[in-house]
Amino acid sequence: MEPQEQTPKQAKARGSDINYGIDDNPPWYFCIMMALQHYLTMIGAIVSIPFILTPALCMRDEDPARGTIISTMIFVTGLITYVQATWGCRLPIVQGGTISFLVPTLAILNLPQWKCPPADQLDAMSDSERTELWQVRMRELSGAIAVAAVSQIVLGFSGLVGKLLRIITPLTIVPTVALVGITLFRHASETASKQWGIAVGTTAMLTLFSQVMCNVQFPGLAYRKGVGLRVTWFPLFKLFPVLLTIAIMWTVCGVLTATGVFPEGHPARTDVRLRVLQDAEWFRVPYPGQFGLPTVSLAGVLGMLAGVIACTVESISYYPTIAQMCAAPPPPLHAINRGIGIEGLGTMLAGMWGSGNGTNTFGENVGAIGVTKVGSRRVIQWAALIMILQGVLNKFGAAFIMIPDPVVGGIFCVMFGMITAFGLAALQYVDLRSARNLYILGVSFFFPLVLCLWLQEHPGAIRTGNETVDSTLSVLLGTTILVGGVLGCALDNLIPGTPEERGLVAWSQEMALDTVLPVDEGLPGADGPFRKNTFDFPYGMDLLRSWKWTRHVPFLPTYKMKL
Repeated sequence: MEPQEQTPKQAKARGSDINYGIDDNPPWYFCIMMALQHYLTMIGAIVSIPFILTPALCMRDEDPARGTIISTMIFVTGLITYVQATWGCRLPIVQGGTISFLVPTLAILNLPQWKCPPADQLDAMSDSERTELWQVRMRELSGAIAVAAVSQIVLGFSGLVGKLLRIITPLTIVPTVALVGITLFRHASETASKQWGIAVGTTAMLTLFSQVMCNVQFPGLAYRKGVGLRVTWFPLFKLFPVLLTIAIMWTVCGVLTATGVFPEGHPARTDVRLRVLQDAEWFRVPYPGQFGLPTVSLAGVLGMLAGVIACTVESISYYPTIAQMCAAPPPPLHAINRGIGIEGLGTMLAGMWGSGNGTNTFGENVGAIGVTKVGSRRVIQWAALIMILQGVLNKFGAAFIMIPDPVVGGIFCVMFGMITAFGLAALQYVDLRSARNLYILGVSFFFPLVLCLWLQEHPGAIRTGNETVDSTLSVLLGTTILVGGVLGCALDNLIPGTPEERGLVAWSQEMALDTVLPVDEGLPGADGPFRKNTFDFPYGMDLLRSWKWTRHVPFLPTYKMKL
């Protein structure tokens, strides 16, 4: 059965009231504004990781190297995001640092050989000794992340990830994605609670702009060659709700800072991170091995594998959801294979560059697509270029790092909630009247939360006599999305149920499990005419189609072998 072109009605059903679909190219000025909005959406999460990581590396708060790590992470995020959106899965997703890697990272740094020396010993060290102290730990993390990422690269480019799609069912997707948002509520709470008035105001304003005023038309000027300037009307609040909300609430915080309402050192002040801006370099190009040659240990690699597994399942869960949100066809098998492979490559580069983290699909930006209804691939490509530019011009990024925490917390309250809702949306495929499905759903949600909370409160509970095994099990069992996804997958595949009851019939159509050679009318080929496909490479498709062997390569758009 050959893939069919989407009718306007089908596209509308897949992307309800979408403003710009995946292949749409908005005007360049809209692209820049919406790209900046995506940048602001991810910058809070990106920055939060180094601020948690650097103390564990034994780095001082005033060390300017913290800004270097932040810029490195954003630079790699932009690089991999562009490759992923252009040549990878070709979905409008942002690839960046993830909390899934932060958990095993902290577990590794808690091992006896990597724990920070006592405070008095740290104070007695010279600057060069302090630098070597954190860099030797960064080299250990870099090697562990890079080697662990090889498994994800092999999983994707070999096509093995496609085999997993037969067992990754809706009842696997629901707990995996939904638990991301539920697990992150602590981070949203910590940032929002620093000033609840600002946080609640941010959430209320974002709700007002994106849901209540979304259809309000706003006048603007547009230029067209041969016509000149003319007044045009566009849905301002629907297109830029996040950007407008951040700008307004940031201004409010600035006024309250200038008038002295917020005392010195208050987290809602706009000058609380002024030193980050002052210490940031104007121009610096990050490069692989900038903190020294990475080192590799078995404990580190095994620990980081937990992050790789969690990120792989999470990204597979996001792909069909994002495709539906931006009115794209179901992602074919070759796009999923390629997406996971590119994500693994991104994680390897992130490790080699010395970011201290890996890469994964950013849930916050998935939520931003749901709020703005802008799913254009071109917007994400512009966002990637902004990130690359910021990674080189450190002062530029440091300015956005100064966004007050309560404003970020208010945005998180909406975005993390959207992620949870998108995860629950996969329930539309299963029969919720089935006691079997309700049982699986309840256990796969509740048990991971109970287990992971207990492990957090009892960090030394697992004692097998082998420190490597202990740290690996602690990381694996302490990751809610991994435990929930594996539990949901195992129960759904072991407990008897009909394909209709389990949602497999509708899900197989959503995931496009049976892939064939795409066709495009007017372009001759060996098996007849071809049709342009959303997930084709931007260049070189005619050459690929002229080679028959490319149909057997699982990550090429011409792949047509069945699972």
